[in-house]
Amino acid sequence: MKPPCDQGVVRSLSADAPCTAQAGRWILAATILGSSMAFIDGTVVNVALPALQASLHASVVDVQWVVESYGLFLAALLLVGGSLGDLFGRRLVFLIGVGIFAVASIACGLASNIQQLVIARSVQGVGAAFLVPGSLSLISASFEEKSRGQAIGTWSGFTAITTAIGPVLGGWLIEHASWRWVFFINVPLAAAVIAISLWRVPESRNADAGHVDWLGALVATVGLGGVVYGFIESTSLGWHQPLVYGSLILGFGLLIGFAFVEDRISSPMVPPALFASRGFSGANLLTLFLYAALGIFFFLFPMDLIQVQGYSTTAAGAAALPLILLLFLLSRWSGGLVTRYGSKAPLIVGPLIAALGFVLCAVPGVGAGYWIGFFPAFAVLGLGMAISVAPLTTVVMSSVAQERAGAASGINNAVARVASVLAVAILGIVMVKLFSSSLNRSLRGAVLPPGILQYVRSNQIKLAGLDVPSGLDAQTAALLRASISHAFVFGFRIVMLICASLCVASAAVASLMIPAKTDQLI
Repeated sequence: MKPPCDQGVVRSLSADAPCTAQAGRWILAATILGSSMAFIDGTVVNVALPALQASLHASVVDVQWVVESYGLFLAALLLVGGSLGDLFGRRLVFLIGVGIFAVASIACGLASNIQQLVIARSVQGVGAAFLVPGSLSLISASFEEKSRGQAIGTWSGFTAITTAIGPVLGGWLIEHASWRWVFFINVPLAAAVIAISLWRVPESRNADAGHVDWLGALVATVGLGGVVYGFIESTSLGWHQPLVYGSLILGFGLLIGFAFVEDRISSPMVPPALFASRGFSGANLLTLFLYAALGIFFFLFPMDLIQVQGYSTTAAGAAALPLILLLFLLSRWSGGLVTRYGSKAPLIVGPLIAALGFVLCAVPGVGAGYWIGFFPAFAVLGLGMAISVAPLTTVVMSSVAQERAGAASGINNAVARVASVLAVAILGIVMVKLFSSSLNRSLRGAVLPPGILQYVRSNQIKLAGLDVPSGLDAQTAALLRASISHAFVFGFRIVMLICASLCVASAAVASLMIPAKTDQLI
């Protein structure tokens, strides 16, 4: 799902190249299609993970990298992408991002093994880091204040619709064609965006833009990459491997060093002074917890629905529609809550409702029906997020002075993406350990043919994608399948309860750090 503060990024900047009404329609078309590619890819790929596991014989570590390689480069380079647009031209950087994204999508679709796919996904993340801020800054530069609200509403509405349709369409393509079409579908969209942009979208840039923070970007990327690599690979290599603990030490060291780097350069991409605002710091900590929970949820729930519950990929893609539609339909109502009650109360209540949604996600067992088992969880989770997102954007925007609102919104947007990356890396380990523990317990007293127990133990890293060996008698095969499914549900339930705890922590942060009234502006 989309991270917070996209609208804040748009609202924070003045229009330095106001467009005509006719040009505005073309600018919105280009930015909607461009943004939709990145948003859709973030959700559709999760639905494709079980198919990727089966087709490329991948473990959960492999599919973690498929998700993480994209998210890592997008999160680390997002703010750099915005700076490049201001400096060299917003349309130019937007088009470069679209082009990189399209070429990488073709490479993803043609990948013959998991390593090629991970490399291509990394390049996709770089393209998205130019594309996403480019689309937002084009809207900012092109629409004056009086027409900007309508432009934001149009952009938000259409991107919400495409984000909702994307997993359903992607699931249908996976079911009736191949997972490769999930990536190939980006190519005609990119061609349309490039054509519209070259034909109808004017160029603009910020004459007062500072230097690009290349050092900060390098330190953040390598640091985040080291942490993610260490956590993910610990599942297969073990904590005792020098490559694992060395990566963690390097990663955490560089992330700590990142704060010192940003404090000592003239044009930092993350100005440390912003965090002097208690409200801004609280909003980002709240975002880290809340979007970490969402990140691991969207990684695991398609596996649960497809590999354990037996859903088709189309049905799994449609399962989250209540959540996405509630976010879209209640966004205006949520904004009204801010006007009536301020931001603090909704930011306490919203995450608590989301926590209840995650608790409900932990209830369904193997064979649970959608309308009784999963629909209530998605609906409650959607309500909680709908209550949370608009107040979160408001706090970020109101905690800093107007000239720093763009940087503040971009940072909060990046924090949401970093949270998802870290959650999939860290809670992915938790899921594997819980699955292995439960599966080993259930098979402890079972009488299995020689070598089968060893096969199961050596392939536990595939989670519910673990294949039952052929040649087993029907009773033994059924026992093994049931044990695998119940082990996955056991781990999924615990992780969902951890997600609920993260949401409660978000509410606690809001209670302690979000001011009842606007902070003194920094």
